[in-house]
Amino acid sequence: MSLLGSIAGEVIPFILILSLLVFVHEMGHYLVGRWSGIGVSVFSVGFGPELIGRTDRHGTRWKISVIPLGGYVKFYGDEDAASRPDAAQLADLTPEERARTFAGASLGRRAATVAAGPIANFLLAIVIFATLFSIYGRPVSDPVVSEVAPQSAAERAGVKPGDLLVSIDGNAVTTFEDVRRYVSARPEIPMIITLKRDGALVNLPITPERKIIDEFGTKTELGQIGIRTDGKAGKFRMVHYSVPQAVAEGAKESWYIVTSTFEYLGNVITGHMKPDKLGGPIRVAQASGQMASIGLVAVLQLAAVLSVSIGLLNLMPIPVLDGGHLFFYAVEAVLGRPLPARAQEIAFRIGFAIVLTLMVFTTWNDISARFG
Repeated sequence: MSLLGSIAGEVIPFILILSLLVFVHEMGHYLVGRWSGIGVSVFSVGFGPELIGRTDRHGTRWKISVIPLGGYVKFYGDEDAASRPDAAQLADLTPEERARTFAGASLGRRAATVAAGPIANFLLAIVIFATLFSIYGRPVSDPVVSEVAPQSAAERAGVKPGDLLVSIDGNAVTTFEDVRRYVSARPEIPMIITLKRDGALVNLPITPERKIIDEFGTKTELGQIGIRTDGKAGKFRMVHYSVPQAVAEGAKESWYIVTSTFEYLGNVITGHMKPDKLGGPIRVAQASGQMASIGLVAVLQLAAVLSVSIGLLNLMPIPVLDGGHLFFYAVEAVLGRPLPARAQEIAFRIGFAIVLTLMVFTTWNDISARFG
């Protein structure tokens, strides 16, 4: 495949997936804002100059903009996409008109409108996972060891073929995927595995080895103990769920992404893991291309993971992000009044610098992982 074709194979799926996630996120803001009586002037997928658009009967300009790396909803009375109030515009409004602005809404309505974006992303992930689990099923294999790699952590610990893993550090494991997930997130962190051998429970201390693997063309570190299962030992099968069960499993899968993200960040802070999994647009585009080449199910799985990640990122208490706005509202609820405009302006500038720094860092991570 030519270089141009390779780039197109990554960029096009990336734009389509990101546009869907951004649309859902902003639609959450839009719907709750409208339900709260707040007027919406612009709904944009993308930033920068408008490519195409139309204005509806409510006066909202719906548009697709040239830079497909985000989007925004601009409410009445906002100065910009970050929902900072336009003091000059607000001063010229009548009390009735001001009541329809974002700044003129009650604290509860503003908080609900802001929180609705990330919540919409979490709900989308649950819906995607639930759809996949109910229609296509979920691959499952029992945590039974069929092979122990020579000179591996498992061999040194005394794990043998035929062992059934029951729990790790007291956490029950019911599938081989449970084992992989727990171990991969804890390289060089000692743990206790409990397994069943000849009808008896055996506790073995083990420390996963730190391994570097190639994941979607980028190198990343994870923990491995050196065990495998196969179709015979693990009784590989596809489990299909009813709709209520699928929704519950979708919620669990989404929650796993949230908790594993925080656990990974904790390991980065404590020095147990490198920040090489913190990826930006380049890595997401590469993963999008890889998933698109596999098929629709893989694309939807990636979209669900990214949807949770976008929701979680936006809840970070950084000014300019949704979490920063919610933090301001929490302070307002405690003080009984909003923070001074000057303080908010300084906070927004600091928040923008933090977000820009994070973007530069993750992009550098992507380049280093791909070409380093």
